[in-house]
Amino acid sequence: MKPSKDIVRLIEIMAALRNRDSGCPWDIEQTFATIAPYTIEEAYEVADAIERGDHENLREELGDLLLQVVYHARMAEEGQIFAFGDVVEAITEKMIRRHPHVFGDEKARSAGMAKGAWERIKTEEKRLKAEKRKAAGLPAEDIPGLLGDIPSSLPAITRALKIQQKAAHVGFDWDNPRDVLAKLREEIDEAEAAMNNGCAEEIEAEIGDIYFSITNLARHLKVDPEASIRRTNQKFLTRFSHIENALEAEGKTLDQCSLVELETRWQQAKNKLQAG
Repeated sequence: MKPSKDIVRLIEIMAALRNRDSGCPWDIEQTFATIAPYTIEEAYEVADAIERGDHENLREELGDLLLQVVYHARMAEEGQIFAFGDVVEAITEKMIRRHPHVFGDEKARSAGMAKGAWERIKTEEKRLKAEKRKAAGLPAEDIPGLLGDIPSSLPAITRALKIQQKAAHVGFDWDNPRDVLAKLREEIDEAEAAMNNGCAEEIEAEIGDIYFSITNLARHLKVDPEASIRRTNQKFLTRFSHIENALEAEGKTLDQCSLVELETRWQQAKNKLQAG
């Protein structure tokens, strides 16, 4: 089998990998649940390639992410639930429906995207989805409130951001980012009080409040909290690696250094990397 730019070839490859008689043993035994963590991981690797500005790696990672979609669709087809074509049809239908100002009739296009139209369209989608489930004899999903449809499987910071964004749509929000900053300081004070009390559950709760407030502050300042912590992670890794390399050149290891020496080397690495 030869590679191809046609999506059909990728679908054929996945079918071959899942073939019970001649496929790959590892691929055959996978399920939706076992593949889901890889799907999340691949999405993060796409974000990482974008963050690093590595377009060659981005091409590769987008392929890995596309494979995840094909993988889930293939397993669904084997279970006679749906196929890859149904996935494509569903998303194309949704995109057309959600953009009447682009794909609608002349009147809709000339009117543009009216204020509040996005939420009305999504509300109508939920209604249609409930009707389809009922017609198919499927149990009704829990009818969520405003915040009920935010997936619990999202990374905690991302979910906090989406919760805050939705609450803000109905006016439940701070008017000024400095008010959020004051709230963050308040939460830090409460965390310190919890530390003084020595109650582990209280400390955990207050730390959660700090994370939530930091996310809120980032949102008000138009900073992506996930992207900002990824950059900080990378900055730490770069500086720490610089220390390790310097010590290795001197024939030393990290565990041979005191905390004071490590802090000194940290500042040196910080200054050198900033200067460079």
